[in-house]
Amino acid sequence: MLISGHDLLDVAHQNSFAIPAFNVADYHMFNGLIEISEKKNSPVIIAIHPNEVNLLGFDTLRAIRERLHRSPVPASIHWDHGATADQMVAAIQGGFTSVMLDASAEAFDENIAQTGRAVEIAHAVGVSVEGELGTIGKMESADGGIIYTDPSDAVTFVERTGVDSLAVAIGTRHGIYPSNITPKLKLDLLREIKAAVGIPLVLHGGSNNPDDEIGEAARSGVNKINISSDIKVAFFDKVREVLQDTSLREPDAIMPPAVEAMQAVASQKIDLFGAAGKADLYRTPAAYKVDLFGTGKGETY
Repeated sequence: MLISGHDLLDVAHQNSFAIPAFNVADYHMFNGLIEISEKKNSPVIIAIHPNEVNLLGFDTLRAIRERLHRSPVPASIHWDHGATADQMVAAIQGGFTSVMLDASAEAFDENIAQTGRAVEIAHAVGVSVEGELGTIGKMESADGGIIYTDPSDAVTFVERTGVDSLAVAIGTRHGIYPSNITPKLKLDLLREIKAAVGIPLVLHGGSNNPDDEIGEAARSGVNKINISSDIKVAFFDKVREVLQDTSLREPDAIMPPAVEAMQAVASQKIDLFGAAGKADLYRTPAAYKVDLFGTGKGETY
């Protein structure tokens, strides 16, 4: 069931669990993630970064949409960390049901202006918008360069932009943590932000963090957790292992083990986030809208 990001996250928000947002740039990876989500009866978000869109192409996006329409689990296609409004419009026209225009590096008022304009455009066609406030950390600096989200700023940001969900900075960094860095999430700050804004919150940089902290974040207000590095490491490490046999050249011998390795990681994330079995929550009258024709508006079923 392909539905809007708003309808997907609202159920998670009301029931205190998080939906995995798996980044994909390959159809094998995508199909494997849908299969494991169906096996776990879990809602899922397929997140595709602009760089990944360039690799996949919009023709493949049509195939992704068709596969999700046939799936019994609720799903959204999310345009991740978009840079410009023109890119965002192309993403909406291409069939995304959720978008993010990331202006978090801009000054506060400029972030509000750009995000508010994105909301105005996307909401006109029934597509949900994720904003970001604060700065997710980087591995290149000792302190991560994290600018933590201020709860009072978050209230102002949500009120002035009308975003459907908000990515917050509470101590995560993008990528895989090196051995000399120990991540630490500010869960009290997370709870304060959640109480202040009352909308679904998003955690970026969700790979390679301690399970106990991530699980607690999913129970404390985070309703979408981005996972990219963890599944890609599992997938491509297995590809490298399989290709040690230099006689192999057929994809049907190379790809299935990689997909299975990735699915094992994805399955663990689904359980950790509390999303397993939660697809049943969407199977009630008028619980979701199905976007049959790619208009972004949908029909209620």
